[in-house]
Amino acid sequence: MAARKLMHAVQYNGYGGGPAELQHVEIPIPIPQQDEVLIKVEATSINPFDWKVQKGMLWPLFPRKFPYIPGQDLAGEVVEVGSGIQNFKPNDKVIAMLDPFQGGELAEYAVAKESLVAKRPSEVSAHEGSGIPVAGLTAHHALTQCAGIKLNGSGPKRNLLITAASDGVGLYAAQLSKLGNTHVTATCGARNIEFVRSLGADEVIDYKTQDGANLKSPSGKKYDAVINCASCIAWSTFEPNLSDYGKVIEVTPRPSTMIRVALKKLTLSRKQLVPLFLDAKVENIEYLVRLVNQGKLKVVIDSKYSLSKVEDAWAKSIEVHATGKMTVEP
Repeated sequence: MAARKLMHAVQYNGYGGGPAELQHVEIPIPIPQQDEVLIKVEATSINPFDWKVQKGMLWPLFPRKFPYIPGQDLAGEVVEVGSGIQNFKPNDKVIAMLDPFQGGELAEYAVAKESLVAKRPSEVSAHEGSGIPVAGLTAHHALTQCAGIKLNGSGPKRNLLITAASDGVGLYAAQLSKLGNTHVTATCGARNIEFVRSLGADEVIDYKTQDGANLKSPSGKKYDAVINCASCIAWSTFEPNLSDYGKVIEVTPRPSTMIRVALKKLTLSRKQLVPLFLDAKVENIEYLVRLVNQGKLKVVIDSKYSLSKVEDAWAKSIEVHATGKMTVEP
């Protein structure tokens, strides 16, 4: 069998080190298995999950082995399909979410399971498409599965708080929530207040003010659900702002989150802490893509980088200085 051609990829060989430990390598283009498609990458996006894996914050689950090519979000063109693939063919433009155990987005080519690949209409750019999967699906799951919001506008009126509403997940949550019967309070930095309001939030508060730090709604509302996209907010800050059966949905649960969840259940508390574990489904990717195509959902691109400069994007994501998504192209 002839040797596979080589591709440019970025990987790391162990935990820690941040951007300095990202290594640029030339490795063989992967071979798609029976249920996989090989995609020529046109754009990818960086998520906080990516550098949290590198820091060891999700040990021992991720990654499965080293060296590890990080990333899950991409848009590109199918160039080869596995023997069992029925729905895709070479030249199809697609959006894909990769298996987080395997990673693989920071490369010129990547393999993806057919079950998490969606067609990309020409009206949706590769950069927009690459910004949808992880952040969009996380926001969708938090709202529909954890908070019980119906995105067709039906159901009782619900008061929501979305923290860090100018980041990737928060931006999607702010927009999607307004498709439901909701009143939305959002937190962000002062420079993004008008921007977050333009996405549909009813109330926006600067997290650095006293009310922002205390998470108090300007209108005095108690929250039926909180989509917590921020870090380092104590339960004692959330609790007095919740309605009687309010819940805090932790977008990025930590070990301490699970301890708190267990304690709330043991004490039969009506106010609950809910860890989010994403159940990714291609039909939800397709739903989000339709919303983007219809102009009902915006993919906000903060900045674009080349793969050769991915260290800059990695550093910016760690510093939490982005408004929206940072995308990378080979």
